[in-house]
Amino acid sequence: MILVTGAVTAKSETFNEMLRVAREHVHRSRKEPGCISHDVSVDADDPLKLHFIERWESAEALKVHFAVPESRAFWKRLQELAADPGGMAIYEANRAKL
Repeated sequence: MILVTGAVTAKSETFNEMLRVAREHVHRSRKEPGCISHDVSVDADDPLKLHFIERWESAEALKVHFAVPESRAFWKRLQELAADPGGMAIYEANRAKL
């Protein structure tokens, strides 16, 4: 499984639009093949910061997701709205049995 984490901070005047496009992206991404989960949330300490957590079945599924034109457009729009573009990290993860 591939785990993607990311964060971006909006300008006060762009937060509502950033959240709208982020939610639209999350809901669209959840329908893509290989998407296990895709979520966005507002930071508890910084109300202008969004956190993304995604789980994908494989690196190939994630590559396909990144190649979708809407994903590219989303990333471009996010950068236009951001006060701090933040970043993203990608991890390979295994489910642990407890």
